[in-house]
Amino acid sequence: MFFLSLYRSFSPIFRLLPDNFCYLSAPFEQPTPMIRLTLLLILTLTAFHTAAAGMPLDSLCTKTEHRIAMRDGVRLHTTVYAPKRAEAAPMLIFRTPYGCAPYGPGRFPASLDEGYLREYLERGYILVMQDVRGRYMSEGKFVNIRPAAAEGATDETTDSYDTVEWLVRNVPHNNGRVGFAGSSYPGFYALMGALCGHPAVRAVSPQAPVVDWFMGDDTHHNGVLMLTDSYRFIPGMSRPGEHTPAERMPARKYPSCPEGMTEYEFFLGIATLDSLGRMLPPTPFWEEMAAHPDYDAWWQARDVRRRCHDIRPAVLIVGGTYDAEDCYGTWNLYRAIRSQSPATPCRLVIGPWSHGAWRNGSGRLGPFDFGAEASWRYYVEHFELPFFERWLRDGATEREAEGEPHPTDTKPAEKDAGAEVSVYIPGRNGWRTFDSWPPAASREVTLYLREDGRLDTLRPAARRSRSHYRSDPNDPVPYMEPLGRKRDKHYMVADQRFTDGRSDVVTFASEPLERDLTLAGPVEVELEVAISTTDADFVVRLSDQFPERDSLPGYRMLVRGDVMRGRYRRSFSLPEPFRPGRVERVRFTMPDAVHTFRAGHRIVVQVQSSWFPLAERSPQQFVNPWTCRPEEFLPCDVTLLHERGHASAITLRVVGE
Repeated sequence: MFFLSLYRSFSPIFRLLPDNFCYLSAPFEQPTPMIRLTLLLILTLTAFHTAAAGMPLDSLCTKTEHRIAMRDGVRLHTTVYAPKRAEAAPMLIFRTPYGCAPYGPGRFPASLDEGYLREYLERGYILVMQDVRGRYMSEGKFVNIRPAAAEGATDETTDSYDTVEWLVRNVPHNNGRVGFAGSSYPGFYALMGALCGHPAVRAVSPQAPVVDWFMGDDTHHNGVLMLTDSYRFIPGMSRPGEHTPAERMPARKYPSCPEGMTEYEFFLGIATLDSLGRMLPPTPFWEEMAAHPDYDAWWQARDVRRRCHDIRPAVLIVGGTYDAEDCYGTWNLYRAIRSQSPATPCRLVIGPWSHGAWRNGSGRLGPFDFGAEASWRYYVEHFELPFFERWLRDGATEREAEGEPHPTDTKPAEKDAGAEVSVYIPGRNGWRTFDSWPPAASREVTLYLREDGRLDTLRPAARRSRSHYRSDPNDPVPYMEPLGRKRDKHYMVADQRFTDGRSDVVTFASEPLERDLTLAGPVEVELEVAISTTDADFVVRLSDQFPERDSLPGYRMLVRGDVMRGRYRRSFSLPEPFRPGRVERVRFTMPDAVHTFRAGHRIVVQVQSSWFPLAERSPQQFVNPWTCRPEEFLPCDVTLLHERGHASAITLRVVGE
């Protein structure tokens, strides 16, 4: 048992032994040749991993840079970091629009030295970074969320295929197995790798992937421009200077929020999207968005969910409950793959993370500490690294399919490997697994908005029961307080009491819960409204109000919030004006929520018509928001109905213990 103890002591990341170690429970005096070989290999690899942990990068790996020609002759800058181990190794590719800096021989990114990618180098992976077409050192023209190309033309899937083909043929000591990974915008490119069709691609991890910039994700929610993020993000994706290293890329000059001014004041002072656009340098995608205010064919071609048929590699989708940028894409890519490619091995991992925090976060957000199991190290050790080890190690896939363990398999144990979905549940503060999403055993609970600000499961019976508020675009509701010069990621868990006392927000609260209630699925909103103008936005915030005896007394934690443009209530492609005074139904779906409301807490729902400057202001009449003038922004009187025949409600998906 000495060798077994020695193996366990070398590295905490090797917590569980391979399946064939079950034989070691027998007396050890006469080990079989297979056991001897397995022990030798494990001890050798483990010793190397331990030694590699202290190596400088130039001793651990070799950096080479290449100009890989695509099928149309365009060359893409590609950097390869190959461990100095003369043994077959898998390749993991990261394609990015954000640059592969630092460029040049002997220069290494910090993420390889002290970040989570170091784990892959130490385990012998070949890491590949590539500037996508038209960005930084790569040739060609950059296109945001490049649509699928016609037969024989190039797009991101053909660039992925051609890249893999060159790498497999030209990088020494690769084992012929390739993975793609990427978070946020690079998550889109990782998905393109899954769709490229190259037989060497065995595993792909799109993380917080961009899937549809009109319906959700960074730039729009339900057709409403996410103002503060779009203004800062889109111009940066339109910088000139192709074939230019990141450190020499010319800066984009456009007005930003000055010192001493909040983003609320800055954007309110500019007044219109047209004025904002005139302040920008040439920004093609901003101009294209302005030319396509509705969900037309141009937007639909950029909905990557439509392309998820017959995916062959295994897929690990990762995201954060509190991701302010791409929460929508994570949940909805999983749904698309499950619907269009049911045979694909597909896992979903959702933690209590802000955008990208699964790669660099500590497990804390705002006043909440979700513990060590929410840290990036826990995520990498228990989810991402085991996933790639399972699918990319030489021979592992075929042998596992035949039920035979791989003799050199030193992969860390995959947490709950048999479960398809792993979610961390805030409130309960722990991981839970399910076989599908939403969980098969989940059920719907509808909470009705009631008179006197009540919220309960009883459908309203009153003949007439209504709430009223006036939405003034010159005094929009802020999305959080206090506000700074740019969007604060902590708004996703911020205390929502800051709007108490505002006349343009209506609030409904449940009685204290008698027992815990755990959300596990999308939040469906159905509002019965009448307005005095021809259009309005509708914002719904779902919150968890803590009891006064809690360590955060009275804190009203945002669980999920979103915005819907009323003109799209029947169709996002064919908007319709409201008829003033006429009762209309507005339905929309907020991204999935994972949260436990503890016994004694209250569920709070708030309704309003602005969320500024997180979301643009609606002019509150049926005009083009991209071209309207300041004088076209009108106050709107909103009537919210909660009566017999016109019941406003939210429907939650809940799961038992």
